Amino acid sequence: MRKAAFKAASLCLAAVSVFVGSVFPQDASPSVSGKRAKRIVIRGAMMVDGSGKPAAGPYDIVVENDSIAQIASFDPVAAKENRARRPAKGDVEIDAAGKYVLPGLINLHGHTQDERGGVPMPVEYVTKLWLACGITTVRDAWANAKILEYSRRINAGTLVGPRIFPYGGFPAPNINTPEQARQRVRDLKAAGYDGIKLYTIDRDLMAAMMDEAKKQGMRVMHHTGVEETNAWDDIKFGTTTIEHWYGVPDAAIIGGRQNFPSDYNYNDEVDRFRYAGRLWREADRERLMKVLDGMIEAGVAWNPTLVIYEASRDLQRAQTNPAFAEYLHPVLEDFFRPNPANHGSYFIGWSTTDETFWKENYRIWMDALHEFGKRGGTIGTGEDAGFIYQIYGFGLIRELELHQEAGFHPLTVVKHATSNGARILGKESELGRIRVGFKADLIVVNGNPLENFKVLSPLGVEEIRDGKAVKTGGIEWTIMDGIPYHAPTLAAEVREMVAAAKRTAAGK
Repeated sequence: MRKAAFKAASLCLAAVSVFVGSVFPQDASPSVSGKRAKRIVIRGAMMVDGSGKPAAGPYDIVVENDSIAQIASFDPVAAKENRARRPAKGDVEIDAAGKYVLPGLINLHGHTQDERGGVPMPVEYVTKLWLACGITTVRDAWANAKILEYSRRINAGTLVGPRIFPYGGFPAPNINTPEQARQRVRDLKAAGYDGIKLYTIDRDLMAAMMDEAKKQGMRVMHHTGVEETNAWDDIKFGTTTIEHWYGVPDAAIIGGRQNFPSDYNYNDEVDRFRYAGRLWREADRERLMKVLDGMIEAGVAWNPTLVIYEASRDLQRAQTNPAFAEYLHPVLEDFFRPNPANHGSYFIGWSTTDETFWKENYRIWMDALHEFGKRGGTIGTGEDAGFIYQIYGFGLIRELELHQEAGFHPLTVVKHATSNGARILGKESELGRIRVGFKADLIVVNGNPLENFKVLSPLGVEEIRDGKAVKTGGIEWTIMDGIPYHAPTLAAEVREMVAAAKRTAAGK
């Protein structure tokens, strides 16, 4: 019944498309990609607004400069009888009949990388892939001065990419006293960072830096490693988000510490990730629920980045990603190969036993995440790509699939990736929703992502139509800050970057 209903809706929207085409210009040419228009009109779309409400349509969505100016529902029959009821023609017309329009996706754990392992790689490879995959906003985790400059260039229109919220790294060398921790926060604020990425810190220093971060109006994302602090400290001090999961199950272990073997070495990444796969099984369920409730009461959100550890539960799947053929830059490919010198390249002697523990780890982790959501916790989406066989943009799309695997309805998953992300950034009044007055961050999708998140991928999907396999799907347009980007064109540019880098490598 579900598929029949969707087919009927598609036929209805296709009929609308025939009518629209007789009145308004056909779909915008790729030549307008990257050029700001005063007025863009998206015609006849099925709309998923990012609030968690069901899809509805058809709608005409009007963008003026950088904002959503009008959302007009219409009856195709009435519109045919009185054409004046439709919004006036735009400088750019996008035919979205039979397509779905969503808010731009928010990547809460991105890395704007221009090198891997010290080898240069074009930053446009990253930023264009993000846009091609529908990402219009990125919170850069552990940004530096170069990332600040890339963010300025994107805002100035001299670099194609999503808007970046750079979060500066904490701690830094020689941070040993509470006053030094406070000064580091003040320095990050003065340098222009939007927030702080916290990693590996003692409790007294965390107390000082969190207090100063609040005074400076800076939000904090915390990768809680195996350290003195855990989720209870995030709850006490008011961290904005816990990244990944570290610190959550740790806070629920009876005895306070995972049962590591005597020869465990945290700095040996094979050890670190092998035994991370055995962490969730040691968390006490009753205590874990108290931790989750504490996070919710304190307003601590959770950005799980389920995707970044997926290779640990199925290495072969990760290494044979179909996107690698055309989209994996050779510099990144080399960085992924097992190598103790590269962070996240830890698959040395990885075994069936390791994967089995990690599969169990995911089941418990996903159950905890789903319970957190059911109890009212705020969940976001991030990819942490550039490590562990995950490439930019594709990683976030896979993250959506994993949220669905964890038990969330696709509408809720979209909410995680849009309005929840905006709330975590403190931008819920301007980003993450299709709503009049909000920033014009939109994606026009060839297909229904609520049925299949794979339609968001530049790889597209195959469907059987009239007994034949037909290639469809993909994002047609990514509109960021009111600027339309033709996603297939961006994807083609990335493929050529990769092909050129491969030719250069072969020549050497």
